[in-house]
Amino acid sequence: MIKNGEMMMILDLHRQGLSVSAIARESGIDHKTVRKYIARGLEAPAYGPRKPRQAVIDPFTAYLREGVMRYPGLTGSRLFRELKDLGYGGGYTTVTDFLCDVRPAAAERGYEVRFELARRAGAGRLRPVQCRLCR
Repeated sequence: MIKNGEMMMILDLHRQGLSVSAIARESGIDHKTVRKYIARGLEAPAYGPRKPRQAVIDPFTAYLREGVMRYPGLTGSRLFRELKDLGYGGGYTTVTDFLCDVRPAAAERGYEVRFELARRAGAGRLRPVQCRLCR
């Protein structure tokens, strides 16, 4: 792939009447590349859509979905170890990223309200210091 300036130089030298081999020698670019850009002209390269590639985790998605639906409390590290035993060659983060999409949403699991207590300086009593929603 050459830059726009090089392409413009190739086209300009071609308009001046230089041969493909002379342009290739002068610019230091292969003669087949020079010929390609002369044939294309100023038209931008057209790239087609890429073929979708299979992810490393794709063969194991059914196993992960089944495990999470049956036992929602399974951790990512536990499922990662099980996948390694089944021949999975990917990484831990790939598994945990997939599990984030598969696990039930927090709204479906519900929340618990938790009060954390702390001792006041100088007093022996506990008092609530923070109230938050925990997942």
